Amino acid sequence: MTTKKVAVVVTRVYDLILWLLPKLEKFPRSQKFLLGDRIETALFEILEFLIEANYCQKNRAEILVKINLKLDILRFLMRIAKDMRYVDFKAFEYQARLIDEVGRMVGGWKNQAASS
Repeated sequence: MTTKKVAVVVTRVYDLILWLLPKLEKFPRSQKFLLGDRIETALFEILEFLIEANYCQKNRAEILVKINLKLDILRFLMRIAKDMRYVDFKAFEYQARLIDEVGRMVGGWKNQAASS
């Protein structure tokens, strides 16, 4: 993946973090430190893995698989947050679109890495 494309996927995750962190602060206290922390950790791990994948050609495919796993975990955590009504449906839809977009970008990067 070119540096420009990497910058785009990192920017998408960065934007998702900036958008979602204030929403996590509004979770009920009991869930802010449980579900909220897990969502926050998943987001930052995805960002870290993306940056790592950009620098590590040798382990890139492995790292991209980890990113996909973290994206799936994040999807389920956000679904729980929606079902518990900690985020409204519009917010859920918005983050779901962003996560799907990141997933498509990572999938394309993974396919490109496999063919190289």
